[in-house]
Amino acid sequence: MLLVALTGNYGMGKSTVLSMFGKLGLDTLDADRIVESFLKEKEVLEKIKELMGDHVFNKNGSLNKKKVADIIFKSDSLRRSLEDILHPLVFERIKDFSDKMNVKNKILVIAAPLIYERGYEDRFNRTIVVHTKKEIALNRLEKNGVPKEEAVLRFKSQLPIEEKVKRADFIIDNNGTIENTMAQVEMIYKKLLNEAGDGDN
Repeated sequence: MLLVALTGNYGMGKSTVLSMFGKLGLDTLDADRIVESFLKEKEVLEKIKELMGDHVFNKNGSLNKKKVADIIFKSDSLRRSLEDILHPLVFERIKDFSDKMNVKNKILVIAAPLIYERGYEDRFNRTIVVHTKKEIALNRLEKNGVPKEEAVLRFKSQLPIEEKVKRADFIIDNNGTIENTMAQVEMIYKKLLNEAGDGDN
């Protein structure tokens, strides 16, 4: 089983690239979506309430993610404490998924934002970094309704993309067209298939 981490910085195209790997037939997981599912679970919400208090919850008991984001991207210690609650659960879910995978499907690509920030690269066989110029990422995020100030705060909580590019096994330049990005994904896909033994692992 080849576990592949797909990472990058905010707004640089992890989700787009993940869907491309999926279209090529690889199994994929999105850590952000896994986190979303945990943020509806009672035990997790109780831990968040202990950490951050009642004021980050709506009247109906659901988590106000906007309030949480406003707080954690201004406080490194709170952000790390929240990550310490969620990340072990995410890795458990990844293990459950990989354990149930068909033996023939020997590659799992997982999109996750904080691989290098939290020293998780050793948990994966390979890492792929998607990168764009910061201005392009900011423009894309603004088009999707994310205010520039919020995006800049999130960038500050992440390692510079140049550092991630240096440490990656594979790099995808997502500054150009969708076709250009897809061509790079296909090239990496072939290399991963070759490395995984094309089913005979």
